[in-house]
Amino acid sequence: MQRHDCLSAAASYFDDGRFLADLRRRVAFRTESDTGTAPPALGAYLREEMTPALTQLGFECEVIDNPVPGGGPFLIARRVEGAGLPTVLSYGHGDVVSGQDAQWREGLAPWTLTVEGERWYGRGTADNKGQHSINLGALAEVIRARGGQLGYNVTLLLEMGEEAASPGLHEVCVQQAGKLRADLLIACDGPRVSAQRPTLFLGSRGAVNFSLRLRARPRGYHSGNWGGVLANPATILSHAVATLVDAKGRILVEALRPEGIPPSVREALADIAIGGGADDPALDAGWGEPGLSPAERLMAWNTIEVLALGAGSPQRPVNAIPGEAVAHCQLRFVVGTPWRDLAAIVRAHLDSHGFEQVEVQVTLEGAATRLDLANPWVSWARRSIEASTGQRPDLLPNLAGSLPNDVFADLLGLPTLWVPHSYPACAQHAPNEHLLAPLAREGLQIMAGLYWDLGDAAANTPWHAASSTSPRS
Repeated sequence: MQRHDCLSAAASYFDDGRFLADLRRRVAFRTESDTGTAPPALGAYLREEMTPALTQLGFECEVIDNPVPGGGPFLIARRVEGAGLPTVLSYGHGDVVSGQDAQWREGLAPWTLTVEGERWYGRGTADNKGQHSINLGALAEVIRARGGQLGYNVTLLLEMGEEAASPGLHEVCVQQAGKLRADLLIACDGPRVSAQRPTLFLGSRGAVNFSLRLRARPRGYHSGNWGGVLANPATILSHAVATLVDAKGRILVEALRPEGIPPSVREALADIAIGGGADDPALDAGWGEPGLSPAERLMAWNTIEVLALGAGSPQRPVNAIPGEAVAHCQLRFVVGTPWRDLAAIVRAHLDSHGFEQVEVQVTLEGAATRLDLANPWVSWARRSIEASTGQRPDLLPNLAGSLPNDVFADLLGLPTLWVPHSYPACAQHAPNEHLLAPLAREGLQIMAGLYWDLGDAAANTPWHAASSTSPRS
């Protein structure tokens, strides 16, 4: 069987309804992980659904309990053809955000896959059950096409807590580093830049969530009796936030601004268009760092966003000066930002502007990663995707959002290639989440092409070029 025959087989897996049947079963598992608990469905998804499917493909599967109390389990599946062969690691997550059942439009439900034209609705169809199902479906077709011998080993790590900030992921990757040892990561998550063209990204921006809080007094006081003589914490906090980011969204804290954009990153983003889809919001002119393109602001720069503000009773305002106020903020950042020092940086900045009474608390954090654009795996992947689709993929040095890519890039030391099969208007994390059928079908062919080329010396795979013979386990 030739490469084009394998891609046709991957398309047939979609066309004959097998992919739909697999995804329908997986969507039915109510695998919410962001509720503060780890429901039984998290383990059931791994044991009852994924383990049987992977075992049929020759994987040995092990479900591992989370070392962090309350965290969802992990699945490590290994398909070893030879100790001296290279290994590709894949990753996905079977957990989803809360279903928000009552908010879906009439005729739709989060735990039932509903097909309406090209849109397949259901929680997890885009994030991430649909995406890792595409990955595994393509791999299965390549295994069959090559008579059961890929010419390399495959390891899959599935977690059940990504939507809850991946508790225990770092610890498991440290504890299981031997089983996760590999030469390359290829994974599927996040959206394409647009539905019209494939996307390849090499890392992600990091994120630090932090809260600013001003506790002025234990309770509120009548604004008529005390207005003008009691400091208003909401007013003060608003001015404190305004010292961090201006009215046009530009970061004002010098230590949290990137030093610049590397020329290779700027070149990669030069032809990347943001927005313009039927369901995309219109971009706001003049918002964000001046002098940058929209793609550079999203993928190559830092932003501070105010996610929520709280003071008094917004739902039912009363005539009272609130006792305290809070602003929940987020820094999205690129490689090179001193994000671990954010609390100290913001503390010093507020102090220098006279806001010593405002408290700073970091509530969530994750690192930024970016594979070198000159890495030979990047050009290899672009060639493979173009050969499968006839289109040169959009290349992003890093995703604008955040993923736990640091465990693969930094902890495990792997080149990281991400090939998303969703699109920006998929309603990820919202009611009416959906997967676009044409993207799923094309994604199966893209992944089949990548897995085929990994075992083909003629495809100029970097590990064939290196002729590596070091033993692997």
